[in-house]
Formats: sequence, structure tokens, C-alpha cells
Amino acid sequence: MAYKGENHIARNCDSYWRWREQELREEVKKLRERKEKELREKVKELKEQREKAKGEERVVRRTMQPLRAVWIKVGLEKVDTHKGVTVDALLDSGATGLFMNKEFVEKNRFRMETLERPVKVMNVNGTHNKGGDIMHKVMCNIYYKGHRERAKFDICNLGSITNGHLLICD
Repeated sequence: MAYKGENHIARNCDSYWRWREQELREEVKKLRERKEKELREKVKELKEQREKAKGEERVVRRTMQPLRAVWIKVGLEKVDTHKGVTVDALLDSGATGLFMNKEFVEKNRFRMETLERPVKVMNVNGTHNKGGDIMHKVMCNIYYKGHRERAKFDICNLGSITNGHLLICD
């Protein structure tokens, strides 16, 4: 039978503290190993998801009809020549990105870059857009009320809704 005093004496002994320290180190080591295993599994899962996503197509879809059309005047600056043009821009159209009409880009001689993969354009009803896939992008600076931001616009046939203007729908 252990006396109350024996426990107290053992705790004051160096050997007890060395033993307790070693026990805690082993516990920490086990926790680290478990956490490292979990992280390795997560990394493996992310790599698998990335590989799977490489084969998937990127799709642009109009998600809803806009409640109201908000048109604003913005300045666009070409990144290569720094020449600017003022345009009307439609905000929050329900689309899932930033777009410029192909006719507008050609008329104003913006430098188009070819996309690595074409982007499918789907209508609200799920049908493929007759304007075709998005094959190009344009980088430019947007100016609005003293604010400047560099943006990438996908180039597509927007139809008559924009009358050759810019469509900002992020």
C-alpha cells in the first residue's frame, strides 16, 4: 500500500521527471506521425482532384435573368499600347465572368490571346450557345471613378444585347 508521502517523494525524484518527459515525447511523436499521415492523405486527394480537373472542360453559363440592367461608363486601356477607349458596360447580368463582344475587340484593335482550351458557352436553358465556344481572351485595365484594375475578359459573340459594348458580370 502506497503512502501519501511516497507519491510526493517520487515526484521530486529526477528519474520520475525523466520518465514523464520521455512519455510526453513519445505522445508528441505519435501525434506528429498521425497528423503527417493525415496531411499526406489530403495532399494525395488534392493531387487526384487536380488531375481529374485537367480533363474536365471549363463551362461558362448564364445563371439567371438580370433583375435590372445597370449600365455605366468605364474606361478601358490596352495593356500593350496604353491607348484608351470609353465604353458602356453592363453590370451584373447573371453571367459567370467578364466578357467583351468579339466585334468590339476587332473594331478597337485589342490584342487577343488564344486560350489553352476553348470554353463552352451555355444558355440559361442548357443549350450550347450558337455564338460558339470562347477561344480568346483580352487583358486590359478598367478605369471607373478613379479606381483602376487589370482584368481578363473572355471574347465571345454577345449578340445584340450589348450593341458592341462591354459586358462586366462577375
